[in-house]
Amino acid sequence: MARIDDLFALQHDRGASDLHLFAGSPPALRVRGDMEKIADEALDDDELREMLFEILTPGQRQEIEETGDLDFGYEVAGIARYRCNYFKQKNGIGAVFREIPSTVLTVDQLGLPQVLKQLAMLPRGLVLLTGPTGSGKSTTLAAIIEHANANRKCHIVTIEDPIEFVHQPKQCIINHREVETHTQSFAKALRAALREDPDIILVGEMRDLETTMLAIEAANTGHLVLSTMHTMGATRTIDRIVDMFPADQQSQIRTSLSESLKGVMSQALFKRMDKPGRIAALEILLVTPAAANLIREQKTYQLMTVIQTGRRMGMISLDDAIADLLQRRLISPEEAFEKAMEKDRFAKLLKAPPPDF
Repeated sequence: MARIDDLFALQHDRGASDLHLFAGSPPALRVRGDMEKIADEALDDDELREMLFEILTPGQRQEIEETGDLDFGYEVAGIARYRCNYFKQKNGIGAVFREIPSTVLTVDQLGLPQVLKQLAMLPRGLVLLTGPTGSGKSTTLAAIIEHANANRKCHIVTIEDPIEFVHQPKQCIINHREVETHTQSFAKALRAALREDPDIILVGEMRDLETTMLAIEAANTGHLVLSTMHTMGATRTIDRIVDMFPADQQSQIRTSLSESLKGVMSQALFKRMDKPGRIAALEILLVTPAAANLIREQKTYQLMTVIQTGRRMGMISLDDAIADLLQRRLISPEEAFEKAMEKDRFAKLLKAPPPDF
């Protein structure tokens, strides 16, 4: 048993999402979104380095020493999996560990919109989940995959860096692949996946031009492709994808997206006010023929109209989703204001006047 496993047990027992260990600073946990110190004394660089290196392979030790950064997955039997990030900083080494629950929660258990189940059952197309780091994208994607796992008979390939949620096969066959452990890159694994007879492909992140191009190609050739980006809102997401490509290719990419894109969801995470835990608000765009035409004709700025008129289909704007949670008294007015797109809509609900925005 590695020495750091005791800290993972503490993290798990406290219900913390992240464990922070930085040379020159006290150790801390992120609990319900807030940082909480778990000791007063700052960590010594040499002692911390020795503890952190205990769970690394020789190759991983070489990578952090040579590049200053390292991402990998680690599992503590009987507790959870962890997404680990090591980095060099001014005072020495640092590390952040995100707990990945061993149990994959369902759409219903997470209180997510039912339309996500429909997206999981699509025979083909591209579905994107967007939002900032730490907004719960991986958890939501895992719930979508798990719905397919329980209700479809198909082959699912996941490509992640690192592997996060591990799905136990139910109705589906599932292959989990980790970048730099099982494959060299997202793009290389995605290209290979097209020859592996998949029905559903999960791409952890569309972070570069080649991966994005291959994901669109896979969606257009009869596969359901799920992936994430760090944008907020359907308009910004689609514009960001188009802007990845050279100007002379952008018209063709708009056409390809109009044909392949089936849904864009943008997610924000909130502290629950009714009980411990957090809850997500999702903006949802379903790409109807009207939305596809707007994408093709470079009129993405009009997509909000499609969202606002598509409520009966399951579409909703982020601010409306936030307002729904606020009306149910599940989140605070202050956090609603902080994460809203149109802040003036929520400013009047604050107890204290908001700062200039």
